[in-house]
Amino acid sequence: MDTNTILMIVGGVVLGLIIGYIIAKSLEKGNASKLINGAQKEADSILKQAKKDGESIKKDKMLQAKEKFLELKSEHEKVILSRDKKMAESEKRTRDKESQVSSELAKNKKSNQSLDDKLKDYNFRVEFLDKKKEEVEKAHKSQIRQLEVISGLSAEDAKSELVESLKSEAKTDAMSYIQKAMEEAKLTAQQDAKKIILNTIQRIGTEEAIDNCVSVFNIESDDVKGRIIGREGRNIRAIEAATGVEIIVDDTPEAIILSCFDSVRREVARLSLHKLVTDGRIHPARIEEIVQKTQKQIEQEIAEVGKRTVIDLGIHGLHPELIKMIGRMKYRSSYGQNLLQHSREVAKLCGVMAAELGLNPKLAKRAGLLHDIGKVPSSEADMETPHAILGMQWAEKHGEKAEVCNAIGAHHDEIEMTTLLAPIVQVCDAISGARPGARRQVLDSYIQRLKDLEEVAFGFSGVNKAYAIQAGRELRVMVESEKVSDEQAANLSFEISQKIQTDMTYPGQVKVTVIRETRAVNIAK
Repeated sequence: MDTNTILMIVGGVVLGLIIGYIIAKSLEKGNASKLINGAQKEADSILKQAKKDGESIKKDKMLQAKEKFLELKSEHEKVILSRDKKMAESEKRTRDKESQVSSELAKNKKSNQSLDDKLKDYNFRVEFLDKKKEEVEKAHKSQIRQLEVISGLSAEDAKSELVESLKSEAKTDAMSYIQKAMEEAKLTAQQDAKKIILNTIQRIGTEEAIDNCVSVFNIESDDVKGRIIGREGRNIRAIEAATGVEIIVDDTPEAIILSCFDSVRREVARLSLHKLVTDGRIHPARIEEIVQKTQKQIEQEIAEVGKRTVIDLGIHGLHPELIKMIGRMKYRSSYGQNLLQHSREVAKLCGVMAAELGLNPKLAKRAGLLHDIGKVPSSEADMETPHAILGMQWAEKHGEKAEVCNAIGAHHDEIEMTTLLAPIVQVCDAISGARPGARRQVLDSYIQRLKDLEEVAFGFSGVNKAYAIQAGRELRVMVESEKVSDEQAANLSFEISQKIQTDMTYPGQVKVTVIRETRAVNIAK
């Protein structure tokens, strides 16, 4: 293909492109004019429609505004009407109040007028009554003077005679009533008391085994005595210094005596000796070690025994020191009767007897358990005080109730009984100590001591009879009224007590009661 042909083809293509471009532009211009015309027409139609809608909206809003105005107007008219109505009602109420007040004022005026009239009438009557009273008093005085002239007695004398006659009559009636009540009480009191005591004893099951506090230490052979004494007595001195117990080694075969007023210390010494002899190593250092361990063991055992006793009896709130004293009773005996067992028994008896009598059984148990705590003194100074008084002092110190303290202090008549618990504790103590098998004592020495008490009383002039009662705790002396006066009876009681105190050996206290009886006997024929 030659160049001319190529040029012609290129020129034809360029020419076709130019013609196509011109045609396209002309077509585009025609379409744009059409679009513009259509848009203008559409805009005109929208404007017309908007004007129509605006007019219709304007009309609606005006109608709504008119309706709202009418509603507000009607509401305003209603409010005005209601205010007018309320004002009318207020005016009416005001007029009613004014009329009521005016009527009340009128009534008050009438009431004041009637009150004034009644006051005047009252004053008049008071004056009249005063005059009448004066006249009556004058007439009464004149009548009294006439009666005094007739009877020969003044008004005061007549009044005193009347009072005396009424008093003597009332006294006679009271004495007869008291005598009748006393006779009825005597008929039933002894029977009821026996019934209560028998029921109480039957309901308490007690052990009759006797438990002694050990004071003699038994050994297998006398060779052990030398080991206990040690070289130049160093072992026995170490034991005595560590325990506070006097150890007596004499010719008694196979026995060593332990002497100490404190039963707990004596028990510590006994157990320590038992451990030392069993172990075989006896020297001062070992003795101190064993004694310390034994003391701790005994203290723990005392506390445990006290706690178990209190729990078994159902007693609560006891002071820890009192619980320890109860535990110490285990190592104390009275006439061979274990003190703790005796106190438990008395507590049970007191609880049953108090329940039978309608009293507080828990309080009675408490008093029965604590009645002998004074028998476990902690120092030699305490041993000089009677155990009942000492126990009462300890109970007061540790916050026990007054009823319990009085029962403890009065169960051996050291102080006056102020509550019903005191005689119950005294009776139950006697029941527990007097039952067969409870206490061990040589009968001959016991009878001899009672006879010696009575012989002391018969050694004084004017004594008619003498009786040792309450297991030798009381000496009751009958004197002849012709030979012994009341003052001499008091001196005789003191002299007998001093004689007993200096000449006799006895446990506890002895109460001396001198009775001077005067009898007047006449026979009605």
